[in-house]
Amino acid sequence: MLKRFWLLLAQAVTVGVGLMLAFTAFGPERQPVSGGPVTVREEPTIPIPSAPRTESYRAAVVKAMPSVVNIYTAKTVRSPLSEDPLFRFFYGEPQREQATSLGSGVIISEQGYILTNNHVIEGADEIAVVFGGGAVAPAKIVGTDPETDLAVLKVNASGLRPITFGKSEALQVGDVVLAIGNPFGVGQTVTQGIVSATGRNRLGINTFENFIQTNAAINPGNSGGALIDTRGNLVGINTAIFSQSGGSQGIGFAIPVSLARQVFGQIIEKGRVDRGWLGVSARDAAETGARGALIMGVQRGGPAERAGIRPGDIIVAVNSKPISDTGALINETAALAPGTRGTFDVLRDGKPISIPVEVGRRPPPARAGQPVPR
Repeated sequence: MLKRFWLLLAQAVTVGVGLMLAFTAFGPERQPVSGGPVTVREEPTIPIPSAPRTESYRAAVVKAMPSVVNIYTAKTVRSPLSEDPLFRFFYGEPQREQATSLGSGVIISEQGYILTNNHVIEGADEIAVVFGGGAVAPAKIVGTDPETDLAVLKVNASGLRPITFGKSEALQVGDVVLAIGNPFGVGQTVTQGIVSATGRNRLGINTFENFIQTNAAINPGNSGGALIDTRGNLVGINTAIFSQSGGSQGIGFAIPVSLARQVFGQIIEKGRVDRGWLGVSARDAAETGARGALIMGVQRGGPAERAGIRPGDIIVAVNSKPISDTGALINETAALAPGTRGTFDVLRDGKPISIPVEVGRRPPPARAGQPVPR
């Protein structure tokens, strides 16, 4: 019996040792703890781009806005019957009504000169200028130039902040511009857009057209206001919109400051703008397959006749500057000072000749329905 007990005990110990060896052989391998930090390989972190910083034109607006003013005009509207003595005998003196309009202007000098559109102040009996701070001053007309739709006013005021002039000839399509004015009389307003085109002409708005086209919102009341670049410099005078509703449709036009400077310089100096005049009627030579301005008629005793220019001649250049059409002929002739001599390159019966011409003084603008003087 005792012998059997020791046999069973020996078998149990043998089985236990075998199980221990099996767990040791097939169990998970363990590594000793090092005690240091565990380094793992992670996917590189890709930085999330932050939202682009919004461009602000605050500095440009702060610089230019004090130089832009609101212009209010009043005009007495007289009935045609007011001149009829019979009507006045029976009904008395007709009551006169006063029409008001609004626009904008730009201070161009500390001496009180303000540049605006001619159509803003045309026919006005009274003109008032309202400055940014709310001060009001009466204004007088120094001179106007209907052919570019520009006018110069003068106020007696101190502490004026004239605008800084930029370079309109450096503008490129896509450049950001800001329009400042008083649309619909709501108060001074800034709108932003880009230059959509330069050198726009033949729109039938003015005699001399070289517009900057922009999609910055321009509405009634903006006329005469400033078109500035992103540095706050004046590059144009807002003058017209293309619209079928009367409101902005993204097509606005501004007179380049390069042209405006020529005009207001002469107005301030002598009260008017003098331009060269040739004394011809012409049409585009492109209609005949040529390039230039085809002379249709010559005014008797005018500069062209005295110089020997004849109907049928095609003017192709003025002072070596190519002439593409009648618009270019008008502009280049007008750029010559009255009394000066210019060289007009002409094709006559297909042969080139040069004719020196002493240009005259351009007559006042023609009324509606009359031909434009050239």
